[in-house]
Amino acid sequence: HRELPTGEVGQIFVRSSTLFDGYTSGATKDFHDGFMASGDMGYLDDAGRLFVVGRDDEMIVSGGENVYPIEVEKTLVAHPDVAEATVLGVDDDQYGQRLAAFVVLADGAARSVDDLKQHVRESLANYKVPRDITILDELPRGSTGKILRNELRGS
Repeated sequence: HRELPTGEVGQIFVRSSTLFDGYTSGATKDFHDGFMASGDMGYLDDAGRLFVVGRDDEMIVSGGENVYPIEVEKTLVAHPDVAEATVLGVDDDQYGQRLAAFVVLADGAARSVDDLKQHVRESLANYKVPRDITILDELPRGSTGKILRNELRGS
Protein backbone atom coordinates (compact mmCIF):
# COMPACT_ATOMS: atom_id res chain seq x y z
CA HIS A 1 0.00 0.00 0.00
CA ARG A 2 1.24 3.46 -0.86
CA GLU A 3 0.16 7.06 -0.81
CA LEU A 4 -1.33 8.12 -4.15
CA PRO A 5 -0.76 11.29 -6.15
CA THR A 6 -3.21 14.18 -5.76
CA GLY A 7 -6.48 13.49 -7.57
CA GLU A 8 -5.97 9.74 -7.94
CA VAL A 9 -8.74 7.61 -6.42
CA GLY A 10 -7.77 4.89 -3.97
CA GLN A 11 -8.77 3.13 -0.76
CA ILE A 12 -9.12 5.30 2.32
CA PHE A 13 -7.23 4.14 5.42
CA VAL A 14 -7.71 5.70 8.85
CA ARG A 15 -5.78 5.65 12.11
CA SER A 16 -6.84 6.78 15.55
CA SER A 17 -6.06 6.05 19.18
CA THR A 18 -9.76 5.21 19.54
CA LEU A 19 -10.12 3.02 16.46
CA PHE A 20 -13.29 0.93 16.72
CA ASP A 21 -13.27 -2.67 15.55
CA GLY A 22 -16.62 -3.45 17.27
CA TYR A 23 -19.53 -5.10 15.59
CA THR A 24 -17.58 -6.49 12.65
CA SER A 25 -14.97 -7.84 15.09
CA GLY A 26 -12.38 -6.11 12.97
CA ALA A 27 -11.27 -9.51 11.68
CA THR A 28 -12.22 -8.71 8.11
CA LYS A 29 -10.71 -5.23 8.12
CA ASP A 30 -7.52 -4.64 6.18
CA PHE A 31 -4.78 -3.15 8.40
CA HIS A 32 -1.42 -1.71 7.30
CA ASP A 33 1.05 -0.03 9.65
CA GLY A 34 -1.69 0.77 12.17
CA PHE A 35 -4.07 2.12 9.53
CA MET A 36 -7.44 0.43 8.95
CA ALA A 37 -9.25 0.31 5.62
CA SER A 38 -12.50 2.27 5.98
CA GLY A 39 -14.19 0.56 3.06
CA ASP A 40 -14.42 3.90 1.27
CA MET A 41 -12.75 5.13 -1.90
CA GLY A 42 -11.59 8.71 -2.29
CA TYR A 43 -8.92 11.17 -3.34
CA LEU A 44 -7.09 14.20 -1.98
CA ASP A 45 -7.15 17.55 -3.75
CA ASP A 46 -4.25 20.03 -3.94
CA ALA A 47 -5.23 21.51 -0.56
CA GLY A 48 -5.14 18.08 1.10
CA ARG A 49 -8.93 17.81 1.44
CA LEU A 50 -10.38 14.30 1.22
CA PHE A 51 -13.24 13.61 -1.18
CA VAL A 52 -15.13 10.33 -0.80
CA VAL A 53 -16.36 8.97 -4.13
CA GLY A 54 -17.97 5.74 -2.99
CA ARG A 55 -17.55 2.41 -1.26
CA ASP A 56 -14.89 -0.02 -2.45
CA ASP A 57 -17.48 -2.81 -2.63
CA GLU A 58 -19.72 -0.68 -4.90
CA MET A 59 -17.02 0.07 -7.47
CA ILE A 60 -17.92 -1.27 -10.90
CA VAL A 61 -15.20 -2.62 -13.17
CA SER A 62 -16.44 -2.48 -16.75
CA GLY A 63 -14.06 -3.37 -19.55
CA GLY A 64 -11.10 -2.71 -17.25
CA GLU A 65 -12.34 0.77 -16.28
CA ASN A 66 -13.24 1.63 -12.68
CA VAL A 67 -16.56 3.42 -12.26
CA TYR A 68 -17.88 4.76 -8.96
CA PRO A 69 -21.70 4.71 -8.96
CA ILE A 70 -21.99 7.95 -6.99
CA GLU A 71 -20.46 9.93 -9.86
CA VAL A 72 -23.02 8.63 -12.35
CA GLU A 73 -25.87 8.96 -9.83
CA LYS A 74 -25.01 12.62 -9.18
CA THR A 75 -24.92 13.28 -12.91
CA LEU A 76 -28.34 11.69 -13.41
CA VAL A 77 -30.01 13.56 -10.53
CA ALA A 78 -28.51 16.83 -11.80
CA HIS A 79 -30.99 16.50 -14.67
CA PRO A 80 -34.13 18.50 -13.76
CA ASP A 81 -36.43 15.62 -14.75
CA VAL A 82 -34.76 13.08 -12.43
CA ALA A 83 -35.83 12.87 -8.77
CA GLU A 84 -33.68 9.89 -7.72
CA ALA A 85 -31.20 7.50 -9.27
CA THR A 86 -29.03 4.59 -8.26
CA VAL A 87 -26.40 2.82 -10.35
CA LEU A 88 -24.95 -0.65 -9.96
CA GLY A 89 -22.89 -3.17 -11.85
CA VAL A 90 -24.55 -6.16 -13.46
CA ASP A 91 -22.81 -9.14 -15.03
CA ASP A 92 -21.83 -8.76 -18.66
CA ASP A 93 -20.22 -11.44 -20.84
CA GLN A 94 -18.17 -8.93 -22.85
CA TYR A 95 -17.11 -6.37 -20.22
CA GLY A 96 -17.29 -8.33 -16.96
CA GLN A 97 -19.80 -5.81 -15.64
CA ARG A 98 -21.90 -3.10 -17.22
CA LEU A 99 -23.62 -0.13 -15.65
CA ALA A 100 -27.32 -0.34 -14.93
CA ALA A 101 -29.17 2.74 -13.70
CA PHE A 102 -32.54 2.83 -11.98
CA VAL A 103 -34.24 6.21 -12.14
CA VAL A 104 -37.30 7.81 -10.57
CA LEU A 105 -38.51 10.75 -12.64
CA ALA A 106 -39.67 14.01 -11.10
CA ASP A 107 -43.43 14.59 -10.98
CA GLY A 108 -44.78 15.27 -14.45
CA ALA A 109 -41.49 14.47 -16.20
CA ALA A 110 -41.50 12.28 -19.28
CA ARG A 111 -37.88 11.77 -20.33
CA SER A 112 -36.76 8.96 -22.58
CA VAL A 113 -33.95 6.60 -21.69
CA ASP A 114 -31.97 7.94 -24.67
CA ASP A 115 -32.30 11.51 -23.33
CA LEU A 116 -30.92 10.41 -19.97
CA LYS A 117 -28.01 8.55 -21.59
CA GLN A 118 -27.19 11.65 -23.63
CA HIS A 119 -27.24 13.77 -20.46
CA VAL A 120 -24.66 11.47 -18.84
CA ARG A 121 -22.60 11.32 -22.04
CA GLU A 122 -22.35 15.14 -22.06
CA SER A 123 -20.76 15.16 -18.59
CA LEU A 124 -18.84 11.90 -18.21
CA ALA A 125 -16.63 9.55 -20.20
CA ASN A 126 -18.44 7.17 -22.53
CA TYR A 127 -17.61 4.11 -20.41
CA LYS A 128 -19.55 5.72 -17.52
CA VAL A 129 -22.80 5.93 -19.49
CA PRO A 130 -25.20 3.24 -18.21
CA ARG A 131 -26.03 0.76 -20.92
CA ASP A 132 -29.29 -0.06 -19.14
CA ILE A 133 -31.59 2.57 -17.64
CA THR A 134 -34.84 1.47 -16.03
CA ILE A 135 -37.44 4.05 -15.04
CA LEU A 136 -39.27 3.13 -11.83
CA ASP A 137 -42.07 4.67 -9.78
CA GLU A 138 -39.87 4.33 -6.69
CA LEU A 139 -36.60 2.76 -5.59
CA PRO A 140 -36.91 -0.19 -3.20
CA ARG A 141 -35.81 0.77 0.31
CA GLY A 142 -35.28 -1.00 3.60
CA SER A 143 -36.67 0.15 6.94
CA THR A 144 -33.75 2.57 7.40
CA GLY A 145 -34.32 4.17 3.99
CA LYS A 146 -31.28 2.55 2.37
CA ILE A 147 -31.77 1.58 -1.28
CA LEU A 148 -31.98 -2.21 -1.63
CA ARG A 149 -29.52 -2.69 -4.47
CA ASN A 150 -29.80 -6.48 -4.41
CA GLU A 151 -33.51 -6.24 -5.22
CA LEU A 152 -32.66 -4.09 -8.23
CA ARG A 153 -29.86 -6.42 -9.32
CA GLY A 154 -32.40 -9.24 -9.64
CA SER A 155 -34.87 -7.22 -11.70
